[in-house]
Amino acid sequence: MLAVAPALAACSSGAAPPARADAPVIAPGAPGQSGSPTAPAAARTGPVAADVRFAEAMIPHHRQALEMAGLAAARTDDPLVTAVANRVMDGQRPEIAVMESWLRGLGRTPPSGHDHGTSDLGMGGYGMAGEEELSRLRTARGRGFDRLFLALMIRHHEGAVSMAAEELRRGRDRTMRTMAQDVVSGQQIEIARMRGIQRKLG
Repeated sequence: MLAVAPALAACSSGAAPPARADAPVIAPGAPGQSGSPTAPAAARTGPVAADVRFAEAMIPHHRQALEMAGLAAARTDDPLVTAVANRVMDGQRPEIAVMESWLRGLGRTPPSGHDHGTSDLGMGGYGMAGEEELSRLRTARGRGFDRLFLALMIRHHEGAVSMAAEELRRGRDRTMRTMAQDVVSGQQIEIARMRGIQRKLG
């Protein structure tokens, strides 16, 4: 779903002029609300606490998505659901690696597992599945799995978009902000795809 450095260079070949360094980025708002401009790019230098919180919360958030996606191969016969799971794994593994490396570069130990530690990180649940929901997903098969998987993954993606929007409003580090923007754009596309599959399943 992302390559952090190439993502910045991907728009260099178009006819449109490059964006001004002081142009604001619009962070998405809550459903039904308009987005809000963030700080100008020129003012964003060096990581702040919001950047660290974002990485330390998104890593376990992504890990749970990988766990759910990893269940699909043995539990669904639907190629569309399998494709969703594969995109989650292909996209979020490298994102985890980027965030872990970034945290280590700050001298911080990346979080392990997929426990948010929400009271410390202040990020809330953000679509995380509870243990009972994960247990139901592990035992489901066929269409029952497909429907539950899609419902949980849509909610999970919506939570990731909310987390990324918070980073775009408050963070300053270029790498983490690029990561957040890729999460917003990529996971909104995946949400639309999964809702389309839900409609097909009925």
